[in-house]
Amino acid sequence: MRTQHVSVIEQVILPVRPGEEAEFERAFGHAQAIIRRQHGFRSLRLARCLERSSDYLLVVEWEHLEDHTVGFRESADYQQWRALLHPFYEPVPTVLHFSDVITIAPADG
Repeated sequence: MRTQHVSVIEQVILPVRPGEEAEFERAFGHAQAIIRRQHGFRSLRLARCLERSSDYLLVVEWEHLEDHTVGFRESADYQQWRALLHPFYEPVPTVLHFSDVITIAPADG
């Protein structure tokens, strides 16, 4: 049974081992194709922290929570994703899911 929340935001701080950032970014370039083909995938954003250059923010938007937690996480594709990216993390990151409460866009003017 699917949750009622549509447009789920997955948020993860990825603590990459210092000195491995360039290799991680190359690996992520390959891994992005894996997540793009998942059912319920809407968008992905990867940003590098300005204060701690080995930390990255991953934000993925899914149609439903289960598209990530069941569909992707229980797939063979996820095993490929893990093999490409998880060796870079120290410690293993915590994944959190959110749904919008308030969204604000710039006013036209």
